[in-house]
Amino acid sequence: MTDAGWIAAAVLAAIVLLALLFRARLLAAFGYALRPIEPPQRAERNGKDQDSDELRRDGEASRQERNRLEGLFDLDELEVSDIMVHRTNMRSVNADNAPEAVVREILTSPHTRMPLWKGSLDNIVGVLHAKDLLRALNEVGNDFSRIDVMKIAAKPWFVPDTTTLQEQLNAFLRRKAHFAIVVDEYGEVEGLVTLEDIIEEIVGEIADEHDVDMQGVKKEADGSVVVDGTVPIRDLNRALDWDLPDEEATTIAGLVIHETQSIPEEKQAFTFHGKRFVVMKRDKNRIARLRIRPAGEG
Repeated sequence: MTDAGWIAAAVLAAIVLLALLFRARLLAAFGYALRPIEPPQRAERNGKDQDSDELRRDGEASRQERNRLEGLFDLDELEVSDIMVHRTNMRSVNADNAPEAVVREILTSPHTRMPLWKGSLDNIVGVLHAKDLLRALNEVGNDFSRIDVMKIAAKPWFVPDTTTLQEQLNAFLRRKAHFAIVVDEYGEVEGLVTLEDIIEEIVGEIADEHDVDMQGVKKEADGSVVVDGTVPIRDLNRALDWDLPDEEATTIAGLVIHETQSIPEEKQAFTFHGKRFVVMKRDKNRIARLRIRPAGEG
């Protein structure tokens, strides 16, 4: 599928899904209600278990529907800085490296597009698509030494960190693009945002054969969760059905710093918003890793 076709399909799927999921809410807003058709009488055997399973499914469906509705309404309120991949987690390639090293880095990445930089990450000079790289390799008989990545790379697209998700979605569709570099008011790179990131704000996580479990989050056998400090609060809330506030901070480390008004030392523990936070690792002035569990569990 072409890029334009993929965008059209993704947006159409999102619209159809939203229409199906929210039809009851939309009708209710106009004073109507949907009456469920009574199902045939269940067999008595395992009836209670089936009812219990159905209640759990209904609760999960309601939670997912609520998340999607909130995501749709948030597009005008959230900025790209709220959902971007932060520069500390952004995978990129030094364009000055040997061609073979650049090619291997890109072809072994789970991502289809990679930013190229020279000198420092704040000097992004291009974005290389794996598909374009493979085509170029084929043309030179897979001779890495004959590859000039700068001739293959597309011009980077920079967007302000204050751009709303609605504005960025519209811009992606107008440009038929998938990928943008997020910069602050001084032009320094803050991270990157993709079309998929915004669509996932509406419909939830989009499964992909290359996707892995949520990066930086590990559930432990004792019920606690070990989280990297750079994990966005919104992602954590969605993944674990939590309700941590994200108005004053974007990442989980930022939330702890905001609440404690300090940069805590390792092994320090705090309780707020119904959770117990323990600092597991601090790297200079950065909270690198936390353990989180429900308050009152130790």
